[in-house]
Amino acid sequence: MKKIRISSKLSFIISSITSMIFVGYFGYKGFMVYFVQKAMDDTFIGGSSSDITVTLWFSISGTMALSMLLFFQFTKIKDLKSQSTILKSIFIGWAGICAALIAFIPSYIYFIILTAVASIVSLLSSITLKEEIIEQLNKKETLSEKEIYLLQKLAGIKKPKL
Repeated sequence: MKKIRISSKLSFIISSITSMIFVGYFGYKGFMVYFVQKAMDDTFIGGSSSDITVTLWFSISGTMALSMLLFFQFTKIKDLKSQSTILKSIFIGWAGICAALIAFIPSYIYFIILTAVASIVSLLSSITLKEEIIEQLNKKETLSEKEIYLLQKLAGIKKPKL
């Protein structure tokens, strides 16, 4: 059976796209609630409505925009162990959001599927990265010249000149 290998960069990009879709949807909902609120304020004499709903929609949109930017920044990380930790956290986050959507808003089936796909891709990418780390550790047997030099310098040993 062939193993599915997904790079961490692809997982970060899929998570960014998922966050982008959430930003668009929550921003749209925020604007719609804002305009409905303004129309109701103009219609009723002295009517004042709560701004909390508008604030919540835009806050969620802003939070997802921040996470989208973070996902793009995560693509620049070279350390495999750091990427593995981040991917595990992303998996937990998307799985939590998926579970919350299933529990509280099961009618949003497209968002449930979207978060489930992002969660599965993050999990598969994390597994692939774990295998890469193990392969890299098995391949590395000796220290490089630069590592030996740095260890000698740290220990205060001067390399003899020939």
